[in-house]
Amino acid sequence: MAYTYRPATEADVQALTDIYNAAVIEGGSSADTTPRTVEQRRAWLESHREPYAVFVTEADGDDGNREVVGFSALSVFYDRAGYDGVTDLAYYIAPGWRGRGVGTFTLSSLLDEARQRHMRKACGIIFADNAGSIALMRRFGFTQFGLMPAAATDSTGTMRDMSYWYLDL
Repeated sequence: MAYTYRPATEADVQALTDIYNAAVIEGGSSADTTPRTVEQRRAWLESHREPYAVFVTEADGDDGNREVVGFSALSVFYDRAGYDGVTDLAYYIAPGWRGRGVGTFTLSSLLDEARQRHMRKACGIIFADNAGSIALMRRFGFTQFGLMPAAATDSTGTMRDMSYWYLDL
């Protein structure tokens, strides 16, 4: 499958919202407990100012047209100048596209973007039982640097441990 990766635009807000809300509703990958509105996702997209950004991964859909199958973001890790160059990573894949290499392609592309933007460290904060994301962290050489027990609840009401990962870029 040929995937492409590009910066997200206003035209992608609905797809960003749909993919994210599918993850929220499913549980296990977001500490948001209710779906986000299109307006909330738009504000989130707009909050990403250089060197931070949101990206989409596209593929040919069943109808032959390109569609957004995932998205990812480089976000502020901690809003103090001393942390400039450290980025918080996020990535979400549309349910029907999981297990097809989209996550690997997306994270690889996101890390390339982080390096091109002169980030020095990338951090991922992941539910400790999210096997897919943990496998991606390990695959790309991230180091786990912490575990916070019973830290966050997801939309299913499940209390989850949080794992903390970093990669020197």
